[in-house]
Amino acid sequence: MPELTNPRAERVRAVRALAGRSARLRHGRYLVEGPQGVRELVVEAPGDVVDLYLTDSSAGRHDELVAAAAVAGIRPRIGTAEVLAAMSPDAQEVLAVARTRVVGAADVLRAAPRLVAVLHHVRDPGNAGTVIRAADAAGADGAVLTEASVDVHSPKVIRSTAGSFFHLPVATGAVLPEVVALLRAAGLQVLAADGGGEWDLDDLLDLVGDPARPSAAPDLAAPTAWLFGNEAWGLRPEDRALADAVVRVPLHGRAESLNLATAATVCLYASARAQRRS
Repeated sequence: MPELTNPRAERVRAVRALAGRSARLRHGRYLVEGPQGVRELVVEAPGDVVDLYLTDSSAGRHDELVAAAAVAGIRPRIGTAEVLAAMSPDAQEVLAVARTRVVGAADVLRAAPRLVAVLHHVRDPGNAGTVIRAADAAGADGAVLTEASVDVHSPKVIRSTAGSFFHLPVATGAVLPEVVALLRAAGLQVLAADGGGEWDLDDLLDLVGDPARPSAAPDLAAPTAWLFGNEAWGLRPEDRALADAVVRVPLHGRAESLNLATAATVCLYASARAQRRS
């Protein structure tokens, strides 16, 4: 029988409150919603799990999650569908509360990274989560969000990463000039992605491995940190000036522009391809 049956209970209200930033900061906890994200949390960071909530039905549908929780010594709390919906309407009856871990830019750079995504003034949670997911898919070693960006522990960011949040270090609260200095000290070039960039991404891909590559041209095969800016205005001139080069994604059709997450995916995969060829 479900042990949690009252959708108005204090525990339910406390979990639901973690959808708000103030409650997350106050308690050092955040929500992980849905079977994909919760499964990756349980497998990759079981020590961060405070509570795992399922319904009897979702426990039956996701037996691999229940098995992973058992291996990690995590006992799910079973609630009714009404209780889980009151905790989070987006959880698909699978929800976890996790401890917030503070990750800094230095943590991302600790293991000699070759590919890093830096998000500056990125405010949309769906975009931020999708870029983290793309960075993971491209084999990046980490992601960094500056202090001006969205709260990476917001439920929509975590959902949008589809579990990738638990696959690579994601630093938050960074100050851009300091991050750039750390990246260069770690041996990475910093490339800013901007529609008005001097260098064409396709041209740079064509130059990978070419002995006649101009010395001024960025080498996509080198360890690289990509800098991505705000969804509406991109990168400010002073931010672009911090980069070693500014690169544009070419538009071969009639589209006016690419959205942030799409452009970031193209840039990260270009570097991943070039680095594999080197």
